[in-house]
Amino acid sequence: MPSHKTFPSLAAVVVAVSLAACAPASEAAPPVPAAPPAARPPAGMTISAIPSGSTQSTAGMAFEGGRQDDKRTFVAGAILVDHPKGKLLFDAGYGRELTQHFETAPAIMQATIRPVLTSPVAEQLAAAGVPASSLTAVVLTHAHWDHVSGLQHFPQTPVWVPKAELDFVNSDDGSAKLAHDLGTQNYRAYDFPDGPYLGFAQSRDVFGDGSVVLVPTPGHTPGSVAAFVSTPDGKRYVLVGDTAWQAEGVELPAQKPMLARSLVDKDGPATWAMLQKLHAARQAVPGLVIVPAHDDRVWKTLPPLQRK
Repeated sequence: MPSHKTFPSLAAVVVAVSLAACAPASEAAPPVPAAPPAARPPAGMTISAIPSGSTQSTAGMAFEGGRQDDKRTFVAGAILVDHPKGKLLFDAGYGRELTQHFETAPAIMQATIRPVLTSPVAEQLAAAGVPASSLTAVVLTHAHWDHVSGLQHFPQTPVWVPKAELDFVNSDDGSAKLAHDLGTQNYRAYDFPDGPYLGFAQSRDVFGDGSVVLVPTPGHTPGSVAAFVSTPDGKRYVLVGDTAWQAEGVELPAQKPMLARSLVDKDGPATWAMLQKLHAARQAVPGLVIVPAHDDRVWKTLPPLQRK
């Protein structure tokens, strides 16, 4: 088992912030891509938001230009996509052992936020008549603690990640420690065989009908992904994980504040490039709903989990 690195010291943070401040200007924004092929989501396919808990912060801590007096709830949970060919759970939210799991978070995060568990995703699924055994997979947008904590309740469910993210989990990087410690026996690496999609060079059409298309968005972590989801009612969503913490990150676009991104984004310039690509995709698809993993305002607009 690899030994995991500690999180950045204050000196390392100062150096990282200084380097970020001196970084060259970003390249020109990417052009607006061509619209993707028409999706064919089957009747009966649904998308459901399943919040498991939250933390409290501000817009000023979420994206450049945000106000410190603009209070924001940072939700944590999962998005269930129920397709006739399979049920995909995007991320896992908080687990029952959240207190212990939070001890693997960066020290500065432990000092500044207090995550609150309301109900684990697995318990909400069970109450809705969706046993864990019925899931095709948990699809991680990335492998940080607040996205994998709830995996403790899915001991037999396959966990899908790109190879780059599995390598990250198996590395000695402290920010992937919980994902590794919870066990990787169920992790399954996948690739992106389906060519360009909305400005991204590679993609994976999960069900072959355009209803769920995964694209690589490396930056926040080496194997971060976004998921474009089209539902039978004509709505289109993109689950962006932590490439942006709040919708403004994609809509403006705007990076995370300098200190935050120096601490949590493995590759700041790459994260910014992904934000620009997602912004361009939103321009190409009118009505595309941007769903960051932690924007409570957006999650409240999504369909809730329905009891069977």
